[in-house]
Order: sequence, then structure tokens, then C-alpha cells
Amino acid sequence: FPQIMQRMRKLRSKIAPVDGHDRGDTLGTQTFQGRGVFVSPSTIEVVGHGKVLGDASNPQLNFRKAVIATGGRPYVPDNIPGLSDAPYTTNLNLFNLQQLPKRMVVLGAGIVALEMAQAFSTFGTEVTVLGRSRLLSKGDEEAARVLQSALEKDGVTFLSGVNVEEVKTLRAPKDGNLPLMNVSLTCKEHSKLDLECECLLLALGRTANVKSMGLEKANVPYHPTAGVLVNDFAQSTSNPNIYAVGDCVANVPRLTHMSGEMAKVVVQNSLFEGQWKLSSFVVPAVMYTEPEYAVVNKVISLDENGHVVPTAKENDEECDIYKAELKHNDRAILDSSDEDGFVKIFCKKGTGTIVGCTVVSSRAGEIINEISLAIKHGIDLEGLGRNIHSYPTLGEGVMGCGLQFINSKWTTM
Repeated sequence: FPQIMQRMRKLRSKIAPVDGHDRGDTLGTQTFQGRGVFVSPSTIEVVGHGKVLGDASNPQLNFRKAVIATGGRPYVPDNIPGLSDAPYTTNLNLFNLQQLPKRMVVLGAGIVALEMAQAFSTFGTEVTVLGRSRLLSKGDEEAARVLQSALEKDGVTFLSGVNVEEVKTLRAPKDGNLPLMNVSLTCKEHSKLDLECECLLLALGRTANVKSMGLEKANVPYHPTAGVLVNDFAQSTSNPNIYAVGDCVANVPRLTHMSGEMAKVVVQNSLFEGQWKLSSFVVPAVMYTEPEYAVVNKVISLDENGHVVPTAKENDEECDIYKAELKHNDRAILDSSDEDGFVKIFCKKGTGTIVGCTVVSSRAGEIINEISLAIKHGIDLEGLGRNIHSYPTLGEGVMGCGLQFINSKWTTM
């Protein structure tokens, strides 16, 4: 395990410099170290280490345009007795582990929860995932069943309908040794259960970093957990000279590639008088389990004022569904993989207009990009079906869905 983690950190160090200050300096940016706080709609004060807001030595930066890119942090519930004092783990410090925990309890059943549960179970940890409802509660139900089965084969235990009553710290971390905790809970499978673990991983989603930034002084509306409220151009709904990107923004997907795309929007719109709209985005998302789980649809919704608002879940009853199972795919057969995998494409009722897609397979994250492109540029399902796909590839599943659509329009002679 130590060698695995050392390799991971070595590889991560190759990626990190792209986002570092040194990289910015080479491009001509100027960095101020400190906490940025808005003191007016057009001024930011940089509060240095050990200083307080209003200190005469703090730099004040006047701006024509500003971008809020403070990101998010793991959500930690405040209603579980003992949790706040427990040595729990989040994605922020999980990768700093030096020892493999014998037992891990994962609180949450979303993407990070499942990725880490499968990885650590493969390493040899006894992993139990605690969920309130089914896996991927906002995602494809069939995909959730397939993925749960795959993770169970890898040794992961799932409990549903969970209510955590208390977390007790039995042993604090000391001298490099892992802590020991006890999680008391009720669930669908047990009226009462106590689970001991050396690692309690909180994977319950993220909350935006928007507090203590002076957003009120800047006339920037925000939700305390969802984040900054923006319009279709990524501008604050009340201060058009302030933009926001990434996990600190309300009602947008919290994904790395979403943040990157929003950054492009802000550069173009703020500096070059662009009109690039968030509502034009077609955003894929991938869970890197084995098999992978990938989805894509239109995820940015606007209200009558052009402000970004939560997107309602697509109603499958209004769609025609075309599904290609991969158990008959020659590449899957040759690789002895993806027996339960599939490609499922959703179209507007009675048409070939694609509105979404779910893929469960190896390299699902590669397959989904074809569907993203089709939705973005209005290529219908017949177009995908008539596009020649290389053989043998898992991507032929996309073509299979297209051929189903074409065949559905055949008439008898």
C-alpha cells in the first residue's frame, strides 16, 4: 500500500504544476498571497497571514472585472453526535494515508463514495458503504443495480436506508497509527448496528466556499451552501462586473471539466466582449469505477430572468429509449469484460433527437464523448447509426442504438 500511494503522489506531482502559482507567473499574472475579501462592488482587500480585515498594510485591489473561483469543500453534516470530534477522512486527506486501513466505512453512495469504496476493497480493506437511498439516487436506476453488483463482487458491502446515530472515537491517531472509530446506525438491513473502522470516509457531496468573502459588500447574491448566483454569461446576477466559475457557483455540475469550460467562458465574456452562454453547455460526467459509468444531458437551466437555476430531472416517460447490451459485443467478448454493460440513448418522443445517454462499460468515459458531440451539434440518432464505427470496439454500442432507431422506421413490403 505505501508503494501504491507513493506512485500516486508521484504521478499527481506531474499534473499539479499546471495549476500552480509558478505557472501563472510565467504567463504574466501577479499573485497576492492572502485571503481576498470584497470591501466594495469594485474593490478587493487582500488580508495577509496574521492580519485582520482593515489592516493598513493589506493591499487593496481596484478592478474593472473580477472572478470568484474559490471552489468547494466536502460537506460535513453537523447533526451526527460525535462526528465533529472524530478523526474522519474526506477526499482532501484520504490520499495522505500511509497505512492501509483494515476497515473503512463510507458515508454516502455517490460518485466519490463508490470510486473509493471499490479501490480500497480491491486493496484488501473491508469496506461498508452507508446510503440513505439507492446508489446514484439521481442517476440511472438500471446502471445503479449493475454497478452495485460489480462492487459487491469486489467485496464491498452496502447498507441502505441508513440513519447514523453517533460516531465514537475509540482511539485517536498517534505515532503514525490509524485511529479507531465506532459508527452506530440503523438501516433497512439491521434494526441496530455498530461498525468499527480505522477510516471513516465522508463522501456526501460538496458545499461552496462563499463565506467571509464580503460578497454582500460586492452586491453579489449567493446561497450559503449552493454558491454564487449567476446568469447565463457566468456573471453575478446583481453585479455584472463580477463573474464566478467552478464549485463555488450555484446550480452547475461540480466537475473539473465544467470548471475549466466556465473559465473559458469568463475569459471570453469579460475580456473580449463575448456572449458565450452556459446554457449552451452539454456536460458529460464519468464515474471511474470498474466498469465505468458515464452520462450526458443538458444540465444548465434558466429562469425567466436568464438566471441559472436547478435543472429538473428528465422524465423518461417523455422519451424513447434505445439500448444496446454489450454482452453480445465482440470486443467485450474478447476482453472477457462488460457482460452486464450497456449503452442507453434517450430521444425525444417520436423523434431521433438525442436528449441524453447512459453508458456502463469499460472506457465509458471515452464512449460518452461521441454522444456529447451529437447533442451539441444536433446530430440525431440516425446519424450516429449510419456512422461507421471501428471493429471491434465497445463504441459499436452507440451504433447499435442508432440501428435500432433506423430499424424502428422500417415498413413491411
